[in-house]
This record gives sequence, C-alpha cells and structure tokens, in this order.
Amino acid sequence: MTLTIVGSQLGDEGKGALVDRWGGDADVVVRYQGGDNAGHTVVEGGAEYKLSLVPSGAVRGTVGVLGNGCVVNPKTLFTEIDDLRERGLDPDVRVARRAHVITPYHRALDGIEEEVKADDDAGDEVGTTGRGIGPTYEDKAGRRGIRIADLLDPDVLREKLEYVVPQKRALVEDVYGLDLDDDDRADAFDVDALHEEFAAIGERLADEGMTVNCSDFLYRRREAGDEIVFEGAQGTHIDVDHGNYPFVTSSNPTAGAAAVGSGVGVTTVGDGEVVGIVKAYLSRVGEGPLPTELDGDADEEALADEIREKGGEFGTVTGRPRRIGWLDLPMLRHSARVSGFTGVAVNHVDVLAGLDELKVCTGYELDGETIDTVPTTTERWERCEPVYETLDTWEPFDSAAVAEAGFDALPEAAREYLEFVADEIDTPIYAVGVGPDREETVELVNPFDE
Repeated sequence: MTLTIVGSQLGDEGKGALVDRWGGDADVVVRYQGGDNAGHTVVEGGAEYKLSLVPSGAVRGTVGVLGNGCVVNPKTLFTEIDDLRERGLDPDVRVARRAHVITPYHRALDGIEEEVKADDDAGDEVGTTGRGIGPTYEDKAGRRGIRIADLLDPDVLREKLEYVVPQKRALVEDVYGLDLDDDDRADAFDVDALHEEFAAIGERLADEGMTVNCSDFLYRRREAGDEIVFEGAQGTHIDVDHGNYPFVTSSNPTAGAAAVGSGVGVTTVGDGEVVGIVKAYLSRVGEGPLPTELDGDADEEALADEIREKGGEFGTVTGRPRRIGWLDLPMLRHSARVSGFTGVAVNHVDVLAGLDELKVCTGYELDGETIDTVPTTTERWERCEPVYETLDTWEPFDSAAVAEAGFDALPEAAREYLEFVADEIDTPIYAVGVGPDREETVELVNPFDE
C-alpha cells in the first residue's frame, strides 16, 4: 500500500516525526516536491537529526527517493548524506533523473528578487528562504531548466548552461541594474565555473549509483511488494494552487502532487492512506495572513513567546522565529477537502499544557457574514476576524509515560480538545504527538495495519 503524509497548515507541523515513525513499516520514502527550503527534524533516542532534503526515513534505514517533482541542491544533498554517515548511519538516497537542479544563479536571483520586492512600495515580498526554489521552478515551467540527468552528460550540461546563463546575466544587469563584474555573486553566472562544478557533481551521482528513472523504479519496488510512504514538504496553505497566494511556495505540498511528483499513478496513491499532520496550535515563518496570530497586546505577545519557546518554534532551515497563533479550523477543513484525508495526526499537544487559556478558531467573520473555510484570495483572508471557542486547559504531563500508556492516559481536557478537532473536520485521529522523540507519540491507528 501507499501512505501520503501532508502538512495541513503552513509547514512546520512535525511531518518528519510521523514519516520517521511510520517509515519504519515502509520500504521506500519518497519526497515528491520542494527542495532544501523544507526543514524537518527527526529525534531518535535523544539524538536530533535536522534534514532539509534527505527524506526523513533515512534515519530508519529505508530507501529515500527525491522524486521528479523536487528541486535539488546537490551541495545540500551531499552535505546531509555525508553528515549522516559521520554519525554512523548509511543513508540510501536516490534522485530522480527528471528532478530539476538548483544552481548558484537560482539562489542569487532569489535574493535579488526579494530585495527588489522589499524595496518596492507595494511590499509584496514573500519571505522566501533564499534557497533558489522559486527561480528553479520558474525555469522548469519555462522549459529552460537543468535536470539531474543533464549532469550525467558534460556535453549536454555545457550546451544547456550556454543557453540559460546569458539570459540570467541579462536579467540581473539589464532589468535589475546590477553590475556583476563588481558583485561577489559573479561566479554564479560564469558558464565555465558552473560547468566544472556540476560536471563533478554528475560524476559523484553516477559513481554512487544515486540516479533513477523514478516512475519505473517505484513501479518495480511496488511490484516486488514494497510499502511506500510519500512525504510532502511545507503545508497546504502555502501550496501554489491551494494556498494563500502569493505568500506560497512554488510547488504543490497537497496529496495530489504525490502522483505527479513521483510518477506513481493516481489510482495507486488514491487507493492508499492520506494522513494530514496538524500542529495543535498554529505557526508560520514568513509573510502572509494569520488571522489567529497572537500579536495584539502585551499578554498575547507574552503567550506567543511562551508557546514559541516551549515548542522550539524557530525555522529548521532559516532559524527565524515563527509567528504563533491559535489553531484555525477553517484552514484544516480546507486541507482535509483538498487532500482527502483518511486520518490526521495532531502534534505538539504537550506544548499547550499549562496555559492559562486555550482558544480554537471555529470560523471567520467577513463583511458581516460567518464563514467556515478559508477565502480564495489573500485580500479577503486578511480581513477575516476569527470566531473563537474557549476550551478547558490541562496541566503538564509526563510525555514518555503517556506515550507508553496510550490515549486514555492523556489529561481529560486534552482528549476533549483532540476529539473536538476531529469532529469539526470529520476526520479520525491516527496519532498524537506528545513530545519530540519518535517514541513520544500516542498511536491510535497505524496506517499500514488498515
């Protein structure tokens, strides 16, 4: 069977922990979109592994695949693999030959474009990680991208670089008005330097047998009886089609992209389980609306700081402090519809323990009307006022003991909170995260046992 893991909010929901846990019952874990802008942290036995490109299942010894829907920074990939090897692991990571490559000029352009947007009176900066994700997907859509397969043939690689790099130089110099001759980013737009660097990367990929025809590879693994986990990066509400545009990523974190970004047929993905990962509150890195954000008076800001510190709410990739808000059910309803959740896992329930108050947004007031889902435009979402329901709080608990004893060992108010969420989005709870370690998860349903 297949299991697709989807972020239900704005990223940072703790997907890696569930992929790592359930990945132990799988043979292959596939990232189907995104790049090294997607940080995930896996904790095992007190050891913390921060990954941004290598699939989370690598810590469990499963085969990891970066699908054709990903954009790959080879430097990040090799750094993470080498770091895991130094820590005694032996990650088996394959990369789709159809996946697109992030180059230095993509990263340079990402920074330049955000600087220009920040200086513009319109103030439309997205708050990207600066990793070159958007410019790489732009080149993919514009049919001028460089793919992993191109790195394996030095002649093809040079031909493609000689076509695209002059266009990028012209964009920087003629449109943005920068003089690359006096810029420390000049090497990012040098064909010879790029060719030397990426031809060497191609040699390593070939020598280590890392590249695959993704669709064929996964088909054969399934025919051999393998179980597959599809790992989405980021979250539903920064999906380029289904999120709060333009404050979105450049790909589709939603479940439908698992088929497109891997080459596994939609009937296969749709016949499996789709589990949405939910953080028990809300967090966000970057710009964009956040109706339930705790940013009002001093008391709200203090509460946000408390949750941020307890939850470690700082970006895995950027280190930026995340914005904090109450759980937003209109967002979850939208996510459940878009991806067709068969179950949800609710993480960071322990972080909410000991609070003086606990609220959940059940709907919005917009232009005199009450609505129960997210509007289609960012402008309308910005005008939404949250409608709250106040729930009982619970005291801190022993996460390890609760994880061992099961759901009934949770404080009664915590169980009521979780049951309230499940009822509101009409989706059963499969797991509850009560701590960062893999074992600090209360598992109600193992999708591979269904």
